[in-house]
Amino acid sequence: MPFSLWRFIPSTREPLLTISCSVVLPPRRHFSLQNAAKMAGEDDAKKKKEELREKAKAEKAAKFAAKQAKLKEQQQQQQQQKAAKEATKAAQAPALPAFQDDTPLGEKKILYSLDHPHFQKYNPKAVESAWYAWWEKSGFFKPQQEGAGDGRRFVIPLPPPNVTGALHCGHALANSLQDTLIRWYRMRGFNTLWVPGCDHAGISTQSVVEKMLWKKEKKTRLDLGREQFTKLVWEWKDEYHQRINNAQRLMGGSMDWSREAFTMDTNLTAATMETFCRLHDEGYIYRSNRLVNWCTQLNTALSSLEVENKEIPGRTLLDVPGYERKVEFGVLTFFRYPIDGTDQTIEVATTRPETMLGDSGIAVNPEDSRYTHLVGKFARHPFTNRLLRIVADSYVDPEFGTGAVKLTPAHDFNDYQLGQRHGLEFINILNENGTLNENAGPLFQGQKRFDARYTVVEELTKLGLFVKKEPNPMTIPLCEKSKDVIEPMMKQQWWVRMQEMADAALKVVEDGKVKIAPESARKSYQRWLSNINDWCISRQLWWGHRIPAYRVVFDGEETPENEQSPWIVGRTPDEAQAKAEAKFPSRKFRLEQDHDCLDTWFSSGLWPMSTLGWPDTEKPDFKNFFPTSMLETGWDILFFWVSRMIMLSLKLTGEVPFTEVYCHSLIRDSEGRKMSKSLGNVIDPLDIINGIDLEALHAKLLVGNLKDDEVARATKYQKTAFPGGIPECGADALRFTLLSYTTGGGDINFDIKVMHAYRRFCNKIWQASKYILGKLPEDFVPSAKLDTAALSVPERWILHRMNCAVKGLNEALEAREFAKSTKFAYQFFYDELCDVFIENSKGLLSDGTPAEQQSVQQTLYRCLDVALRLMHPFMPYITEELWQRLPRSKHVSTPPSVMLAPYPSFEAELEFVSDAEDYELGLKCAQAVRSLASDHKILADGRAFIKAASAASHAKVEAQLPAIKTVCGKGIAELQLLPLGGDEAAIPEGCAAYTVSDDVTVLLQVATQGTSHVQAQVGTQGTSLDGDIKDITEKLQKA
Repeated sequence: MPFSLWRFIPSTREPLLTISCSVVLPPRRHFSLQNAAKMAGEDDAKKKKEELREKAKAEKAAKFAAKQAKLKEQQQQQQQQKAAKEATKAAQAPALPAFQDDTPLGEKKILYSLDHPHFQKYNPKAVESAWYAWWEKSGFFKPQQEGAGDGRRFVIPLPPPNVTGALHCGHALANSLQDTLIRWYRMRGFNTLWVPGCDHAGISTQSVVEKMLWKKEKKTRLDLGREQFTKLVWEWKDEYHQRINNAQRLMGGSMDWSREAFTMDTNLTAATMETFCRLHDEGYIYRSNRLVNWCTQLNTALSSLEVENKEIPGRTLLDVPGYERKVEFGVLTFFRYPIDGTDQTIEVATTRPETMLGDSGIAVNPEDSRYTHLVGKFARHPFTNRLLRIVADSYVDPEFGTGAVKLTPAHDFNDYQLGQRHGLEFINILNENGTLNENAGPLFQGQKRFDARYTVVEELTKLGLFVKKEPNPMTIPLCEKSKDVIEPMMKQQWWVRMQEMADAALKVVEDGKVKIAPESARKSYQRWLSNINDWCISRQLWWGHRIPAYRVVFDGEETPENEQSPWIVGRTPDEAQAKAEAKFPSRKFRLEQDHDCLDTWFSSGLWPMSTLGWPDTEKPDFKNFFPTSMLETGWDILFFWVSRMIMLSLKLTGEVPFTEVYCHSLIRDSEGRKMSKSLGNVIDPLDIINGIDLEALHAKLLVGNLKDDEVARATKYQKTAFPGGIPECGADALRFTLLSYTTGGGDINFDIKVMHAYRRFCNKIWQASKYILGKLPEDFVPSAKLDTAALSVPERWILHRMNCAVKGLNEALEAREFAKSTKFAYQFFYDELCDVFIENSKGLLSDGTPAEQQSVQQTLYRCLDVALRLMHPFMPYITEELWQRLPRSKHVSTPPSVMLAPYPSFEAELEFVSDAEDYELGLKCAQAVRSLASDHKILADGRAFIKAASAASHAKVEAQLPAIKTVCGKGIAELQLLPLGGDEAAIPEGCAAYTVSDDVTVLLQVATQGTSHVQAQVGTQGTSLDGDIKDITEKLQKA
C-alpha cells in the first residue's frame, strides 16, 4: 500500500513525498514427502540461523550492558571528583568562625542584625540557636488549658523510641509529622498535648549492654549477678536517654517535657503490674508448657512478630552467630529408620537432620498404599534405641519427600500439633544455649545443634541408613535482633488469651471508632487480628518488668517446676504473700518469684493510658486527655504495638486509646534498600542537621559491632552516596523534606540531594524576607485591615493566591496529606510570592505613587506574615526567627511566639477570582516571552510583542503591560502591545510566535532579516517552517 509523509502547514495539507511499494509472494509449494523432507531441512537451517542470530543479539546486549556499567562507573567517579573539588574549594575558602549566641539559656533570643556575617544569608546554626530553650522554659509546649477547656483538644502519645542509642531517619520522620500536627492544632486554638518518653526495650538494651560489658571488661551478666547488672543498665540508660531527648529537641519537637515518661517509671511499672494481675485473675493470662520461638544467642523466647523469615531457593551456606564456619541450609536429607522386629526400613526426609535425635513418631497419609501395612507398627531409633510409633494423618503430603514424615513434637510447630493429636512423647533435646542435652544420647550430648547436623549424617552413613541429599527451597526463621536461627523449644511460659480481645479490637475499627490510614494498613490490621494466636509474654531477661508471679514451694517438696506447680500473682510481694496465706492457710511454704521479665510490648501496650495516670482514673491528665486523639507510627509495628494498645485499652478501660491511627512509610536509601548499619546507609538525622564530612562518616562505622567485610561494603556505599559528606542542612530543611516525601503511599527512597534542595528553599525564604523587611520604612505600621478597593491587580492576585494556599494547606493537613500541604506552601512562597509578586513589586515601589507604594508595602507585609505562620508547623525555627523581626502595631496585642499566633484561615474578602484570571493572562504572556527567549538564546536587547485579537483581552493586557515587562526578565529590552485589529504588516519580520490563548499570541524577534514569505511561526520550537520543510526534503532526497 502507498505511504505518505505529511507535514502540517497552517491552512494547507499536502504530501511532501509519496512512496509506493508492493509485496511479491513466493510461489505456492505442492506438498509431498520430498517437499516435507526438504522443508524439514530448511526448518533446521532456519532454526540454526535463528539460534546464531539470538546468540549474536545476546552478545550485543552483554556488550551494551558492560558499556553502560562502565559509563555509570565513570559518571560516579566524575561525581566523586567533582564533590572532592568542591569540598577542597570550600575548605580553602575563608570560613566564618563558629557562631556564638550570647542569649542566656532559656531567655528569649537576641535578634542579631541581618547585616551580621552569620545572618546575611541563611545559616541554620545561627537561625536555630536559642529558640528551643526559650520555648520550653516559657511553657509553650504545655496544654494551653490544664482543664478540659472548651472540649477542642488534640493529644498525641509519642511512640517511645528505644533507649538503645541514636535516633534514625524513621524517628525524624515520625517526629516531623507529629510536631507538624501538634503545632497546627495549637495555632488553631486547640488544647494540645504531646507526651514524650522512652521505652526500656528489654531485649535490645540488655543485648547492647552485655556486648559493651564483654568488650570493656571481658565479663558476662552472670559474672555481675542480677542486681549489679541491672544497676549497670540503669546507668547506661540515663546516659543514652538524655542523648535521645537532646536529638528530639534539636529537631524542634514541641513535646511537653514536664510529662515525660519512661516505661519503667514508678507509675508505668504499677500500671504493668496491675494489668498482669487483673488479666490473670480474669483468666486471660495462663501458664503453659508450650512450643516457643527460642533464640539461643539471647537465651530468651520471642513472639512470632519478632522473628524474620528468610527465604532461600535451595542449598545455601549462612553465617550463624556462635559458629566459625558457615552452616548448610536448604537441603533435604533422606535416611531410613529400621522397622522394629523386621528387616524392613522406612525412608524419611528432613531439612533439619539434627532434630531426628528428638523424634518420637513417624506419620504417613492414610491413603498412601506404600505405607498402610506399617501404620500402628514401630520404627527403632538407631542412636537412642527409642521406639517411634508410625501413625496415619491426612496432614501428610504423599508427594513431598518420601511421603513419610519424621515427627519431633518438641522442636517443630507442625509436629507439635501432630504430636498432640496422636499422643506422642515430647522430647526436648536442646539446652537453652543451643547445645544438645542428655536426651540426644551420649554420642551427641554437648555438641552444638548445627555441628550435630553434620555428625548425625556421618553416623547414619556409618550405619548404612543415609540415602541422599537434595536441594530444597525453604524458609529460615531468624531472630530480628541477633540474626540467630530460631529454635522451636518447649518451655513453661506465661501466655495471654487473645481471641476475645482481638474480636473487640476488630469491631471498633469496623464501626469507625478507630480510623486507620492508609487503607493498606487497615487491611493488614484486620488480616492479622482475624488470624491471631495467643501471645507468649515471658522473656528470659534481667532488664525489664519482672513478672509478678510467685511459685509456691511447700516445705519438704523442693522439686523442679511442673505443670501442677501452684502459682500466685500479686502486684507486690506483700500482696502475693497475703494471697498465698489465704489460699494455703495450714501449710508452710516460701514464694519464689518468676525469674523472667515481661515482653517489652506488654508494658508498651499500656502507653497511651499509663502516661496519663492509669490505673488511677481520677488523675487530672487521665480525665482531661484520655482517650488521646491520634497515634502516628510506622506500619511495621502495627501488629507489635498498635493492635495491642487497642486490645488492652478496650479490656482495661472500656474505651479506645485513640480515635485515629496514621501509619507513615518506611524510609529506605536512595536505591530503595532497607536502611541497615551493615550497608552503611543508615543516616543519623543529626548528621543532616549539623553536616558531616566523609571521613567522619567512615569513622562512625568503626564504632559498633560490624564485621570487616561489612565495614568495607558500607564504606564503599558511603563514598558513592555521600562523596562530599553530608552538607549542613538544619532541622527545618530536614523536616520539610521528610514531610514532602509523605504521600501515604509506598516506602520512601531518601535522597540527600533532595534535602539539600530544600535547604536552598530555606535560603529563599530568608532572602525574600530580608527583601520585604528592607522595603518597609522605619515607621511602618501594619494595617489591621487592607483596603481591597484600592489594591492593584497584581496585589489582588497575590492575595488571592495566598488565600488559595491557606485554604488548600488547611484542607491537606485535615486530610493528613502531608506532601500536598508542603506543595501548597512551597508553590505560594517560591513560585508566586518570590518569582512573581516580589519581582513585580520592584517596579511599583520604585515608580509608583506614594499611595501605591504604601499599598504594596502593606501587601508584602501581609503575605510575609501569613506565609511565616502558614509554614511554622513545618519549619519552626526559621519562621520564629523571621516572624519576631516583623514590625508590630502598638495598639494590637501580639502573641509572644509565632507558635501561639493564630493559624491563617480562608478569608472570603480576599477571593479575587476575576482579577486573578486577568493577571494570570499577563503571567502567561510573560512566561511565553521567557520561553521563546530561552529557546532562541536571547540574553539581551530582546524585542517582544503581544497580539490580542479581542477587545477584552487587549484591555486586560494593556492594563498590565508594565507588570508583564517586569516579569519577562532582563533579556527583554522592549515589550509592545500591537494595535487591536492591526494588519499583519505590523508584525516585524523574523519573529517566533507562541500561542497563549485563542485570541492572544506572543511574538519575539529572533532575527532582524527574514525571508519575505515567512513572517511568523506558530508554536514554541522557534524554527521557521520553510527551514523545517527544506531539511526534511533534503533528507528524503538523500534516502
